Amino acid sequence: MATSALYACTKCNQRYPFEELSQGQQLCKECRIAHPIVKCTYCRSEFQQESKTNTICKKCAQNVKQFGTPKPCQYCNIIAAFIGTKCQRCTNSEKKYGPPQTCEQCKQQCAFDRKEEGRRKVDGKLLCWLCTLSYRRVLQKTKEQRKGFVSSNSSHKSSSIQKETPKKKPKLEMKPSNGDSSSITQSMDSGGTDNFILISQLKEEVMSLKRLLQQRDQTILEKDRKLTELKADFQYQESNMRVKMNQMEKAHKEAMEQQQGKNRELMKQVAALSKGKKFDRAGSSLLVP
Repeated sequence: MATSALYACTKCNQRYPFEELSQGQQLCKECRIAHPIVKCTYCRSEFQQESKTNTICKKCAQNVKQFGTPKPCQYCNIIAAFIGTKCQRCTNSEKKYGPPQTCEQCKQQCAFDRKEEGRRKVDGKLLCWLCTLSYRRVLQKTKEQRKGFVSSNSSHKSSSIQKETPKKKPKLEMKPSNGDSSSITQSMDSGGTDNFILISQLKEEVMSLKRLLQQRDQTILEKDRKLTELKADFQYQESNMRVKMNQMEKAHKEAMEQQQGKNRELMKQVAALSKGKKFDRAGSSLLVP
């Protein structure tokens, strides 16, 4: 018996049949579950997650270490502007295709006209990067749904042909209706593409807003923590300053008292000396004839 060829998973290097590996990255089922494909919190590009706590791609992680936390891009509003006010994607697109234009889907001025090269992939529409990804995903889902419908419809037809008898000839009249239903379904799929795109974009916007809120909450918590630390440090410094001031005041008072005591002693000595001189003068005046 001929054994089927086995192929290695690119992550765990275990061997599996080719159909059990994912397309593109050639990952097995366990590795796909352990290391799913997620979107970067900052640049929104997809990457393979190494751990559950890893939410940003390697490139953004390196940029965070080098440039700090990014800001929202002035064009696409994606939080990926590490240098200046624009993200690297918009900066490169602006250099190559000119200033941004209004996206036909999200209505933001962040779409770059790639002429026939890029519009051909999105049915001639002028879309920004995020809307282009959403549109392609919807088109892919629509194609998969159509393939599934066609395969199920063809299997249903083949089973009905095998089971049909001369007594059940009227069922042949249903074939045009099946064709009509498939065409209606296809038209509904194509007509509902925009709705799918809008729904997917709204979901992505909601997720992006949630991540933004989480980041802002984290920033607020971090600022509160720093403020608490500053307050505690200020109170500590203030208490130390008060102790030092009290010690200095006490030392100054003691020094003043000592100085005043010395002054009093000196005044007494001066008074005693002045009295002695007066007596000496009086005695000498009496001795003179």
